[in-house]
Amino acid sequence: MKSKNDNQAPLGFATRAIHDGYDPTSAEGALVPPVHMTSTFTFETAEQGAALFAGEEDGHFYTRISNPTLSLLELRMASLEGAEAAMATASGMGAITSTLWTLLEQGDEILVDKTLYGCTFSYFQHGLTKFGVTIKHVDMREPENVRDAITNNTKVIYFETPANPNMRLVEIGAVAQIAKENGIITVVDNTYATPYLTRPISWGADIVVHSATKYLGGHGDLVAGIIAGSQEMIDRIRLEGVKDMTGAVMAPLTAFQIMRGLKTLEIRMDRHCSSAELVAQQLEDHPAVKKVYFPGLKSFEQYGLAKRQMAKPGGMIAFELEGELATGTKFMNDLNLIKRAVSLGDVDTLVQHPASMTHSTYTPEERAEHGISDTLMRLSIGLETPDDIMTDLKYALDRALTRTRDNKVA
Repeated sequence: MKSKNDNQAPLGFATRAIHDGYDPTSAEGALVPPVHMTSTFTFETAEQGAALFAGEEDGHFYTRISNPTLSLLELRMASLEGAEAAMATASGMGAITSTLWTLLEQGDEILVDKTLYGCTFSYFQHGLTKFGVTIKHVDMREPENVRDAITNNTKVIYFETPANPNMRLVEIGAVAQIAKENGIITVVDNTYATPYLTRPISWGADIVVHSATKYLGGHGDLVAGIIAGSQEMIDRIRLEGVKDMTGAVMAPLTAFQIMRGLKTLEIRMDRHCSSAELVAQQLEDHPAVKKVYFPGLKSFEQYGLAKRQMAKPGGMIAFELEGELATGTKFMNDLNLIKRAVSLGDVDTLVQHPASMTHSTYTPEERAEHGISDTLMRLSIGLETPDDIMTDLKYALDRALTRTRDNKVA
C-alpha cells in the first residue's frame, strides 16, 4: 500500500497494520471496520449465484469460503508478511493441518526440524503417518543436513524459527534455496517472531503459518491461525484444505479481534523484546540457572544468525535450571506475578514446563533427542513493568538456589 502520493515510499509496518484495505466511506464513515456476522450471503439473481460458485465472479456466498471481515484481515496479513495472499483459519493447528493436507498425499515425504511445538509434532507423528506420509526429522541448524536428507519423495520442508520451546534458529534463506533447487515447498511457522521481526517469504520461503492466538491477537482472548503465500497456493488451500478437509474457518468476530491486535503489534513487540533482553541477562547471571537460550544474548550459539535474520530478538526465553525435574515445578509454584500457563505472546508474562505440558506428546527419549530437557522452562515475557517481572523471577530463583544447596549439603 502506498500513500496518495505515489512518489512517496510505501507506508510503514504499523501504518499498514492499522489502515490497509479499508476505506471508512465504504461503511457509512465507520472508523472501525464493521463485523459481518453472517453465515451466508444473498444473490441478486440465480445467475449471479451460479457465477459465484463457478468462480466466474468475485464475491462472498458462504463464510466457510470467505467473508468481508475475514478478507480484510487476510489482506492486512498478506501485506505485513510480504505475501500475495493470506488465509484466516480457526486455530494455528488449523492453519498447519489445512496447509499440509493440501500439499501432501500418500507416499510423500516431509522433512521437519528436530524441534517442533508439541501438537505439531503429534500431528506429524500420529496424524500424517497414519495416511502414508513419511516424516523425517533433520537438524536444520546446518542447511546442508537438509540437502543430504532430500529424496525423490520429499515434497515439503517444514520448520519453526525460533523453535518452540528451545529457541533453535533455522537459516530461512539457505534452506529455502535448497528447497527451490529441488522443487520442494518450504513452510515456515513464524509464530514466535511475527512479521514485525522476521518475514520468511522475503528470505525465499513459500508459505508462512501462524498461531494468531499468540502475538497477532496479543491479549489471550482468542484462538486463531493464519496462512500466507502466493495467490495460487492460498486459493488451493482455501478450496481444498479448509473448505473440503478441515473446515477450520475463523469466525468474523475473531478476525475483528485480531485486527484490533494488529494495530498495536509493533509497539507491543518493541516492549516484549526490550523487556525480554533485560530478563534474559538477569537469568544468565543467576547461579540457579544452568543455561539461557535467547537470540539477543551474545552467548546464544546462533547469535550471528539472529542478528541477520531477526529485526529484534523476540519476547520468548528458554532456560534450564540447575537440579532435577521437580526443581522446575517448585520454581513455578514460587512465582506470584508470573502466571503458570501455556500459550504465549500475551500481555501477561507466562511460564510453563515443556516436558510436562506443551511437549508432553514427546516420549522422554524423543525429548532428549530433540533438545527438550527435563529442567527446560519456557518464559513468555509480557508487558508488565520490567522491574516487577525481574523481582518475581529473582524471588523464585533464589528459593530454587537455596533448595539446591540444601540438597547438596544433605
